[in-house]
Parts: sequence; C-alpha cells; structure tokens
Amino acid sequence: MGIPDRKEREKQELRDLILKEARALFLEEGFEKTSLRKIAERIEYSPTTIYLYFKDKNELFLALHEESFQRFFSALSSVAYVPDPFERLTALGRAYIEYGINNPEEYDLKFLLKAPLEALQFRHEVWCDGLKAFELVKSMVQDCKDHGYFKPDLSVEATATMLWAQVHGLVTLYLRDRLEMFENKNIKRIVEESYDAFIKFLKCYR
Repeated sequence: MGIPDRKEREKQELRDLILKEARALFLEEGFEKTSLRKIAERIEYSPTTIYLYFKDKNELFLALHEESFQRFFSALSSVAYVPDPFERLTALGRAYIEYGINNPEEYDLKFLLKAPLEALQFRHEVWCDGLKAFELVKSMVQDCKDHGYFKPDLSVEATATMLWAQVHGLVTLYLRDRLEMFENKNIKRIVEESYDAFIKFLKCYR
C-alpha cells in the first residue's frame, strides 16, 4: 500500500471513529448537551481535528442520520423480490419491526430523537430520508391497489401513514418497555402477534 492510500485509509478510519463516538454521546446526553469539544475529548483529539471533517455539530449529526438510513434501506431491500404485492407490503412491515427491535440506537437516531429534524430546519432543508421511506411504503400500497387488494377509493397516502404508524408504534412500545406490563414476558411475540392481527384487519379493505 502506497503512502496516499494509507493516508486515505487513516483519514476514513478517523472519520468513522468520530461518528462512532459522536453517536454514543448523542444517545447518552442528547443533542443539546453534546458538543464537538466533548466528542474530541472522547476520541482524544483536538476539536480542530473534527472541523477538518465536519463544519459544525449539525453537519456531523446529519452525517450519522444519513448513514443510519443507508443501513435501514439496506435491511428493507430484501422484500423487493417478494412477487405478490400484498405479501411484499406485509414483509416490509415485518422487516421494519425486526430492524427497529434489533437496532434500538439506530432507531432512536432516525425516528425518536428530534435533533435530526431540528438540524435540517436550521439548514432550511426537508427530511429527504424520511420522505424516501414514506414513498417506498406509498409505492407498495399503490401496487396493492392496482392488484385489487385495497378498495379504489382508499387514499394511498392515508393508508401508507396508517401502516407506518402501526409498525412505528409497535417498535416504540417495545423499545421503551411499555409492553412490560403484560404477564406474558415474551414481549417480542406480543409484537409479532399484534402485527399479524393488523395484517388481518388490512385484508378487510379488499
């Protein structure tokens, strides 16, 4: 490996370290209490080093947010090959729930913390990753309608919102321990059965 290649690798490794420790601090202390100085102390570099990679805290946080969404979309991509449109939509919901339960910190970063949207508002930008996720659900709902799975007068946008709210609600209840009140301690199974019941409910809209 030549010197330029080694320097590029070291640069990428340091960027990854900054993002890793920044993610941990954002989740531990929140967006407001986390500073670039604290992140620098965590990685044992000066704050000036972080400015070589990110111009401010907002840009660093959005980089974390965008990377997290890349992993999220990758996790959902497997459902694209399910041939039946309704089964594909159902599989998407299950993949969403599985991702959220298995990646609690990532889920917090994308869908529960307010900081990403506040950072976007500061830059006068829209939540493009959120829109992309929502458009994916809408396209699958539309495909279901086109194949006769939902009534023609059913709003695609409203149905997609309902679907998102359902899976988001189940994941959030699970991650925030709001299902611990049930005597049955197999909480994950409760989430799965609740989603199955919701899918049966959806079939009534044919």
